[in-house]
This record gives sequence, C-alpha cells and structure tokens, in this order.
Amino acid sequence: MKNPNPKWNRIIYWTTTGLFSLFMISSAIPNLLQAEEWVEVFQALGYPLYLLPFLGTAKILGVIAILVPGFPKLKEWAYAGFTFNLSGAIYSGIAAAGFDPKMLVLLGPIALGVVSYLYHRKRSV
Repeated sequence: MKNPNPKWNRIIYWTTTGLFSLFMISSAIPNLLQAEEWVEVFQALGYPLYLLPFLGTAKILGVIAILVPGFPKLKEWAYAGFTFNLSGAIYSGIAAAGFDPKMLVLLGPIALGVVSYLYHRKRSV
C-alpha cells in the first residue's frame, strides 16, 4: 500500500529525530568531559567512572548513525543502543535510590526516540 502522505511522514521523522538527537548529544558531551554532575551520578549509582567517556562516545556515534542517510542496519543498532541506555538509566536510578518523580522527564526523550524509530521504519518500507 502506498503511503498516503509522505511529506508529513518526513516532517514528523525529521522533527522527532532532530529533537531526540539533540537530547542524546546534550548528555553525550558532559559524559565525554566527565562533568562533575555526571561523576556524582555515577558514583551514587556505583558505576566506574571509565564508563562515562565510553557512553559519551557511543551516544555521539549513535546520533551520527541515525542522522546519516542510508545504513539501515546501523540505524537499527543505534536505536537499540539508545533504548538500552535510557531504560538502563531509569532502572539504575530506581534500583539505587528508588523511584523519583524527576525520572519521568526521561519519558519525553523515550517518546521522541520511539516516534523517530517508527517513522524511520515507515519511511524505509
């Protein structure tokens, strides 16, 4: 079946993908720089600090993968990695300190990532 409105699909895809990418980059840079706030979070969670630059680098590579045209398998892996990252952040926070309503802020980026992924799939069909 032919897609009834490919223009809107492109607009929705690029808007959600752009906003999702901005969110992931905005967390990647402090990870790479091992910003004090992230060091405190990682120490509170009991994670080794050497994971910070690794996660920052992985996020930047993931953003590049979802923004660059082509490479559908790489995009799938990038979306999966972001899903693991965001769900792992929520789980880690709950496991270490219990539920905090501030965690609900992550629902926004998760929703953007889901919509971006769904429209990526819709565009590639």
